[in-house]
Amino acid sequence: MTQTTVHLPEELEVRLDALSAVTGVSRAELILRAIALLLDHAERPKRSRELPVFDSGRPLAPDEMDESVYEHRKERVARR
Repeated sequence: MTQTTVHLPEELEVRLDALSAVTGVSRAELILRAIALLLDHAERPKRSRELPVFDSGRPLAPDEMDESVYEHRKERVARR
């Protein structure tokens, strides 16, 4: 397990201390549970569209690839 420092606003610290006292669960355990709950219910990022594949029949030099990508993007923007 690794150690992480968390800076809490005073209001959250007071509430966390109160919950810890009432439940008998340590502050660290409450923080771990809260993080686990957040991560378990977080939405996964939507997958962005895949990048276009360029097939020129031969390997492109870096400047040629840059130009090819630029032209492709310019065409896509013009279609909008």
